[in-house]
Amino acid sequence: MNQDQPQRLASYRTIWMSDIHLGFHGCQAELIIDFLRQTQCQRLYLVGDIIDFWALKQHPIWPARHAEVIRALLDKAHQGTEVIYLPGNHDALMRRYVGNDFGAIALRDEVIHQGADGKRWLVLHGDRFDALIQTRKWPAYLGSMLYDLLLDADQIVHRLRRQLGLDYWSLAAYLKRKVKNAVRYIEQYEHELVKAARHAEVDGIISGHIHHADLRLIEGIHYANCGDWVESCTALVETHDGQMELIDWVQARKTLPFYQPQPVLAGAN
Repeated sequence: MNQDQPQRLASYRTIWMSDIHLGFHGCQAELIIDFLRQTQCQRLYLVGDIIDFWALKQHPIWPARHAEVIRALLDKAHQGTEVIYLPGNHDALMRRYVGNDFGAIALRDEVIHQGADGKRWLVLHGDRFDALIQTRKWPAYLGSMLYDLLLDADQIVHRLRRQLGLDYWSLAAYLKRKVKNAVRYIEQYEHELVKAARHAEVDGIISGHIHHADLRLIEGIHYANCGDWVESCTALVETHDGQMELIDWVQARKTLPFYQPQPVLAGAN
C-alpha cells in the first residue's frame, strides 16, 4: 500500500468491486481507474465478471483504458493490498484456476470475510442463485443481447451528457428500477442469497451479478450487492471500524476535499 501520500487517498479496510466487464464496450473504465487511484485498502475483493469473455467472444475489443484498469489493479496488489478474485459467469473461464494464486492475486470461488466488528460475511459472485441462468440458458443469452442494445443507447446518452458537462447517468439502471419484471427478478435473487447466508450460518452475504447496488437487512441477514461499473459505478466498502457503506463514485468523488482527476490513457472506453 502506498504510504507516501495517505492523506490524498480515501482509506478503507476493505473494498468490494464487481461486474467491471473489461472487454465490453459499456465498461466505464475511466471511472474505474479514477476510483482505484483515489482509494486505498488493506483488502480488495473482485466479485466476478471482471473480464467479460462473453463480450470478447462476440465483439473482440480491448481499448487502452481497459488495459489501464488491469495495471491499476496490479499496482494495488504490488503495493501491499490483498487482492481476492472470485470469478462470475462472464469470466467463468477463470474458475478452472480457483484455489491458485497468481502472483499477488488469489483466485477463490467463495470466501468468508470477517469484518472489523466481528461480523462474518459470505462473499461470492452470485450467478448460481440466478434461476434464469441456471434453468433457461437461451432466454438468458437473449436477455444479454437485448441488454447490450440498451447499453448502446446508454453510451449515446452518456456522450451527450458529457458534451453538456453533466455527470454520468445510466438509462439502463433507470429502466431496471421501473420495470416490474426486473424488480421481481431482483427480489427473487435477493431471497435466494439470504437463504444461502442463513444456511452458511453467517451474519451477511455480499454478491454482484445483477448490477443492482444495495445494502440492507433482509429477514435478519445483512444483504449487500456491490453493484457494477457499467450502470451504477458503485463499490461496497468497509471502514476501519467495520461499518459497511455503498459508494456511488460519480457522487462520492465530489465530496473528497483532496480529489484530483486522474489522467488516463487516451482512447474509447
